[in-house]
Amino acid sequence: MIKQQMYAYKTGIPQIDMATGGFEAGTNLLLLAPALSYAEQFAYALTKPQSGEYAIMLSTNERASEVTDQFKTIGADKHYIGVIDAITKSSTPGVTDTERFMFVTNPTDLTGIGIKFSHMIETIFDGTFSGKESGLFPPPIRFCVNSISTLLMYRKLEVLYQFLHVMTAKLKKVEGFGIYVLNNEAFDERTVSLIKQLMTIVIEIKVERTDTYFRVMGIPGVNADWHKFTINNGQVVLGL
Repeated sequence: MIKQQMYAYKTGIPQIDMATGGFEAGTNLLLLAPALSYAEQFAYALTKPQSGEYAIMLSTNERASEVTDQFKTIGADKHYIGVIDAITKSSTPGVTDTERFMFVTNPTDLTGIGIKFSHMIETIFDGTFSGKESGLFPPPIRFCVNSISTLLMYRKLEVLYQFLHVMTAKLKKVEGFGIYVLNNEAFDERTVSLIKQLMTIVIEIKVERTDTYFRVMGIPGVNADWHKFTINNGQVVLGL
């Protein structure tokens, strides 16, 4: 295995990657976006594992099979993708865990989610997750929560804050990269502000008429200007 001094997670967005060389290991990123925007596609673009990386998606909106189908359409290798599915078990109680698909009863089970996440991390580190070790150590892991908005519908803010505090700390410890999706129009300023406190970087998305824009906050050397964009084949493409 190749010992990494400090891994950098590329975003595929030139303005960010050229300025930073990629996000530092241990970065936690909040993706703030309204409904009916490119939020989910943006999250998939950031979470897609690059060569030698792994990705774990906590899904509160899609079944595990749908998540892997989404990754497949943007060219990701399913052997390096894990899903913690928080919806399937409520309708299919008999569904069983595999190395890459794990299930909790519903999005209220934050303890169960934490346990499944820790187990997946362990199997990635010991090389049994995919049967195809990346050769890098510690193994680079992208983790996405899709979405905080759904979790907030089931649990009080203070409870969810503690859960996210633990998850973000774990990501830092294993030198991973966390992506957390939140609908900033569905919750009050206090809620958004509290979640922001746990994050290293914030990417905000807005929609104006038929155009969609993003801006990045919290990265030295990257300005907070709005950039028009679309998403094509899982890639964030900047407009004019």
